[in-house]
Amino acid sequence: MSTSRHLSVELDDDSQLRALAQKRSWWSKYRTGSVPVWVPYAFILPFFVIFAVFMLYPILDTLYLSFVNWSSTSTQWVGIRNYVLVLTDPTFWKSLFNDAFVFVVQVPVMLFLATLLAVALNAKNLRLKWLFRLLVFFPVLVDAVTYTIAFQIIFNANFGILNYLLHFIGLKPINWTGDAWAARISIFLVVTWRWTGYNAIILLSGLQSIPGELYESAYVDGAGKVRTFFGITIPMLKPILLFCAILSTVGTLQLFTEPYILTGGGPGTATETPMLYLYGIGFQNFNFGLASAGTYILTTIIGVLSFIQIRASRGGQI
Repeated sequence: MSTSRHLSVELDDDSQLRALAQKRSWWSKYRTGSVPVWVPYAFILPFFVIFAVFMLYPILDTLYLSFVNWSSTSTQWVGIRNYVLVLTDPTFWKSLFNDAFVFVVQVPVMLFLATLLAVALNAKNLRLKWLFRLLVFFPVLVDAVTYTIAFQIIFNANFGILNYLLHFIGLKPINWTGDAWAARISIFLVVTWRWTGYNAIILLSGLQSIPGELYESAYVDGAGKVRTFFGITIPMLKPILLFCAILSTVGTLQLFTEPYILTGGGPGTATETPMLYLYGIGFQNFNFGLASAGTYILTTIIGVLSFIQIRASRGGQI
């Protein structure tokens, strides 16, 4: 009797072990490499589905729209006519000129200020570094619409605090959003306030990778802070500065929220950017074919400028 009971217990244990082994078989096969080849792709399939639906399809659909005359009832194939219309539109080139002012003037100034700020944040004797870094990065955390509305109040010609300060020191008030060059400067100041700290944090990470022995050797040779800044810091930060310059180029050509809220693209078309131009065509005139063509033209310009920046940084070598 005891022997049969013992055998039954062993059989029960074997069945339990067999059931447990079956439950773990899939994981065991995966770990041993015997799992079907399609299983890993099943895990990454959701990414490709989301990418195809929300990224690839809009890109291809926009490409198709750029060659048609779209309306709510029908579409008519027009070939490259939309591209020709955009490229021959003086307003489009004026918007690019407005962006060129920000790109040529604001971006170098912003990157220079960001570099100085990064050097200051990297100082060894600076206390509460985490707090200052947070404060520097804080403008990026503020919603674009929120801070632009705040600057709209600051730049107000009648009761803005900036004109109040100018009046306080005896200067005439400035119509910051009604004068062409004043409106450009206001956009310049707003964008610089928003993105200087962001670039400073990126440059700070590059500064922390520079060996301290280089500065020690330079100080032993009698080099001062200014000389080491232009002789060591700037050359060693060249790849990071290039990265920031490319990001700033893309961001400048995509500038929309600040001029839309602050100046509305005015006065006239003084601060109209390519994105404002395309917004007006697509969502105000409902000419999505023309807007799609302009989008691809703008994307091409961004790609060409980025390529030129990369090539120039390598001394002309690809």
